[in-house]
Amino acid sequence: MKRIIALLLAFMMVLSLTTTITASAEEKIKLTFFHRWPNEPKGPYMDEVIRKFEEAYPNIDIVVIDPVLNDSYKEKIRVLIGSSDIPDVFMSWSGSFGANLVKSGRVLPLDDMIAANPEWSGKIIDSQWGPFQYDGKQYGIPWSMDGKVFYYNKTVFVELGLQEPDTWDEFITVLKTLQENGYPHPISAGFQAEWAVSHYLGAMVQRRVDPDVVTKDYALEGDFTDQGYVDTLNSFLELKEYMNEDPNSVDHSFARNLFIDGESVLCLMQLAEIKRVEDGADFEYSFFDMPALPGGLGDPDELEGAPEGMMISAECEHPEAAAEFVRFFISEENGALMTKMTGELSCVEGAVNPDSVSTPIQLDAVELIKKASGTTLWQDNAVDATVASAFMKGGQLLYTGDKTAEQVMEDVRAALELAKQK
Repeated sequence: MKRIIALLLAFMMVLSLTTTITASAEEKIKLTFFHRWPNEPKGPYMDEVIRKFEEAYPNIDIVVIDPVLNDSYKEKIRVLIGSSDIPDVFMSWSGSFGANLVKSGRVLPLDDMIAANPEWSGKIIDSQWGPFQYDGKQYGIPWSMDGKVFYYNKTVFVELGLQEPDTWDEFITVLKTLQENGYPHPISAGFQAEWAVSHYLGAMVQRRVDPDVVTKDYALEGDFTDQGYVDTLNSFLELKEYMNEDPNSVDHSFARNLFIDGESVLCLMQLAEIKRVEDGADFEYSFFDMPALPGGLGDPDELEGAPEGMMISAECEHPEAAAEFVRFFISEENGALMTKMTGELSCVEGAVNPDSVSTPIQLDAVELIKKASGTTLWQDNAVDATVASAFMKGGQLLYTGDKTAEQVMEDVRAALELAKQK
């Protein structure tokens, strides 16, 4: 009888344990996630990775906050960071944009997560970590990497015997030669959105101005009085005569399409745009970095660009689940899928490979990023938004003739004083 009772008690204990495990497995963890890609090709990519994650982790639901595009995303994430509806996981630019989110005190430092998963974190390309480090801590995990270069129609260059320019004088000579041979507007550009101006000025400032001066000025500790800024703006203005008419009136996608259609020979574009060019162009193309500017004091081997990454809320109720989601997203497998579906470049070693690329040029792009001596952050990510806006609006006003380079820098210095009051 005692044996029967003991067996019955043991059975009940096992049944109780089984019931507890089942109940636990059925308890759904909800994570909110906010990103900025509602459209193709990245929207479907995000959906696919989320689908795969929920399939692998059936006890975790990813609730996507309605994605919005770039400028709207910048505003909305700032609002959400300061609200009770802060997302558990969200995407962020690096540099000053990420720094401003971190200043809220509501972004989780990820150093422990990185240290606890060395095999995973060790696969992320070393140069991409720095732009997400603030006050000695890592607040973002690099997800995609990029660079800004001049794409050029290689077929036209070969026909005219042109070489990739290393210096500004060589660059201007190339542009003059193109004009003399039937290409009145050899560069296509679209500055309707301010950020497109910053991608020119950011790289050109880095090439021209003493890096110590730039570092101090961008940290709002200098005064933006270096003559190199004025010289940079004048070099930027010099390019106007080689661009399509009124670049302020068209956007970047219009400029890119002019290049793809063969109506221009050069266009400053991101390496992430290779797939778009590959899908549309019927000519051979390549790219070169921003040429060295006259009297330049910056390193000509730096590459303008910046990683984007993922952050976790410091108030997330399930940080372990959020970390699992981030590690799943930023993996070799899903990085390869990103390159295959969107053409963008993953920060994970091995993700951009012969099987995931649509063209070998994407492999060249990764090598260009890896061999660069350093990363020049996008200007609108590198300096306070008020100062960056003064530069960007100033670039537009240079092209309309409403401002001189000296007047633009006066506006930048006024913006500096406003930024210091924040």
